[in-house]
Amino acid sequence: MIGVDPHKRSHTAVAVDNHENEIGRVEVRATRRQVEQLLRWAAPFGERVWAIESAGGLGYLLAQQLVTAGEEVIDVPATLAARVRVLGSGRSNKNDPNDSRSVAIAAMRAPGPVVVQPADHVAVLRLLAKRNLDLGRERNRVACRLHALLCELEAGGIGRELTVGKAERVLARVVPSSAVASAKVDMACELVEDLRRLDGQLAAMHRRIRDAIEASKTTLTELFGVGPVIACLVIGYTGDIGRFANNDRYASYNGTAPVEFSSGGRVVHRLSRRGNRTLNYAIHMAAISQIRHPHSEGRAFYERKLAENKTTREALRALKRRISDAMYRQLTNDAERRAA
Repeated sequence: MIGVDPHKRSHTAVAVDNHENEIGRVEVRATRRQVEQLLRWAAPFGERVWAIESAGGLGYLLAQQLVTAGEEVIDVPATLAARVRVLGSGRSNKNDPNDSRSVAIAAMRAPGPVVVQPADHVAVLRLLAKRNLDLGRERNRVACRLHALLCELEAGGIGRELTVGKAERVLARVVPSSAVASAKVDMACELVEDLRRLDGQLAAMHRRIRDAIEASKTTLTELFGVGPVIACLVIGYTGDIGRFANNDRYASYNGTAPVEFSSGGRVVHRLSRRGNRTLNYAIHMAAISQIRHPHSEGRAFYERKLAENKTTREALRALKRRISDAMYRQLTNDAERRAA
């Protein structure tokens, strides 16, 4: 097993045998020849497996290059490798060789290691989902700044959702009475142009996401409240659905499964703050969409939970778990159909 601790400028690799003894170490610079140098160094080891820390993050490029070269690569979470290093004896110091060795040992001991696959359409959807989230956050930031300026220029500002047209109408009525007010108007006009630009980028991004979802031929959009944007988030941040043994594992991953908190015979289940929060957000938006439409099955399920004396939050959590199970079923069916 060869553990790799990737960095921006260099990569450190440590090879260990079946008894977790170090049998080789190398450091290569992050250049175009990084894979060639690593493969030449690892050639004497014969049969080997590469374990890369954060193969979906900083180690993404190296992992994909090794997979393209025909190597078997395992993704090791940084938190798991850190636990092995801290809890291990003799090599708990924080340095690149110790980190690489802990990555290799973590991959050897992991019950179900995640094998890195070549980047496919799922990676495209994940990139689109990330970009859409970034644009949405940037638009919210600009809208908040613009709304604060409008409140200083006109009493009440804009009461409802802020749009470019509403902001322009407010600014058209404002007559600056001082140099400060004139500067605020100029700044508000600049923010309006930023908002217009971001609205255009978001519209273009939604069209790209819609085309990408249609190309994926997923059945996820058949679920009520799951449009192209939500489907893009779910597929992109779920990855390979086959790595989840059942719907319970998937619910634990996306944070819709409650967490047991028990002691002394008292069993309590609490809201989970674990899992992928972006995926949890996508499921939450689908649940809210179902609740808002009285004719949806999700709204009927939500009302049944309220009739069982559940609180609104408890009913919402139950609905999110139900949606998570439905998404798991659809994603599994899609994977089976592609395999066939």
